[in-house]
Amino acid sequence: MITILAVVVVVHYYLWRRLVRPTTRPGSVPRRVLTWGLVLLVFLLPLRTIGSQVFGMSFERVIAWPGYMWLAIMFYLVVFTVALEIPRALALLMARRRENSRGAVETREPVDSAGLAGSAGSPGSVVSGGPVLGSPGGTGPSTGAGTSSASAISTGPVTVAGSAESADLVASTASAISAGPRTSRVDRRVFIARTAATIASVGALATVGYGMRTAMGDPVIERIPVRLPRLDPRMSGLRFAVVSDIHLGPLTGKGHTERIVRMINGLEADVVAIVGDLVDGTVAELGPLAAPLRHLESRYGAYFVTGNHEYYTSKGPQEWIEELNSLGVRSLRNERVEIAHAGAVLDLAGVNDLNGTPSGDGPDLKKALGGRESGRPVVLLAHQPVQVRQAAGYGVDLQLSGHTHGGQMVPFNLAVPLQQPVVAGLDRVDGTQIYVTRGAGYWGPPVRVGAPPEITLIELRA
Repeated sequence: MITILAVVVVVHYYLWRRLVRPTTRPGSVPRRVLTWGLVLLVFLLPLRTIGSQVFGMSFERVIAWPGYMWLAIMFYLVVFTVALEIPRALALLMARRRENSRGAVETREPVDSAGLAGSAGSPGSVVSGGPVLGSPGGTGPSTGAGTSSASAISTGPVTVAGSAESADLVASTASAISAGPRTSRVDRRVFIARTAATIASVGALATVGYGMRTAMGDPVIERIPVRLPRLDPRMSGLRFAVVSDIHLGPLTGKGHTERIVRMINGLEADVVAIVGDLVDGTVAELGPLAAPLRHLESRYGAYFVTGNHEYYTSKGPQEWIEELNSLGVRSLRNERVEIAHAGAVLDLAGVNDLNGTPSGDGPDLKKALGGRESGRPVVLLAHQPVQVRQAAGYGVDLQLSGHTHGGQMVPFNLAVPLQQPVVAGLDRVDGTQIYVTRGAGYWGPPVRVGAPPEITLIELRA
């Protein structure tokens, strides 16, 4: 928790340095409002986590919407702001060069004017162009009063016709010229900063809005044909409806589950496979939201394997396994069943998620796949794609997984390969085919960008 809070603080400070500080005046009302707003938002996400643990799901439902929505907006503000770093730096560099070149030209005029002003205002100086007192017409030798005037000029203030007005004009002009570049430089930098902040803000809000519409809309139906060399030709055409990462939780309602069930039933699949991360809470909190699963329809039944989020609930996955059994969804706990179709047989196996390992409830492929007929094809349900590496050693023909959400929000999809071998879609790892579904729900923010929700229809072919 401390590490997460530290990261959140650093991110908010970065946003303040880029979006608030250079776009507002020190001490101004906008700066104070935006600064304190960011300070309060720092504690919004930890408040959701701590509050849900103390007060339960009822509190989380209240705080989850603003907390998760700010998380998404904050993420894309960072993405757009970082993307604008180079253009922003280039714009500032060009502005600085333009100011320097303009300043070099402007500085010559103030120096000449200052010299003129100095000539006019220096003791004993005479400015040409105006008649000297006591010198008729401004020419010829000075005599009498003229001599005393000349002496006054050399020892006192300038007594040249029009010289006082000229000195004042020169001084005010020089002052305006010297102040001008500073004002324009400040305005130009503020303009660049505000332009970048506007682009980042509008881009983030538009992206999150689009992502919300995608995440909360109907899942996409992906129809994927998969050829299995060992599949009996009589089983060709066997169909699996695959769904993952439904994530029933504080931001979802019963309608979310009802829509998924309705869409799966419309596929008329032979087998329904739910490959983990069904819930983000206990049966007491989310049982009514899962109830529509009792209406799933398929020829050979519906099956479930645990995901990592089933192990995050306060009571663990066992209560959900029992609840799903009562709804007609069978959990495959490091075990397998035979799917008999058109006179041929296929093994359907399922293993627990890796997050069950610390509690002694992790995956056991040997238990799930050991002792079977070697010539019979096998389809494995495993929540995390990374489990395919071990599954390949057991001769698994096809692994069905979820977990990645397809990245959920671009550019998170670029980070997924650091942990998982496949982000989304059909691939092959160590000779075993694997299909990774993007999931039908969302975790955290109800936002999906570049990875729409998905229900998959896998059709096996010989």
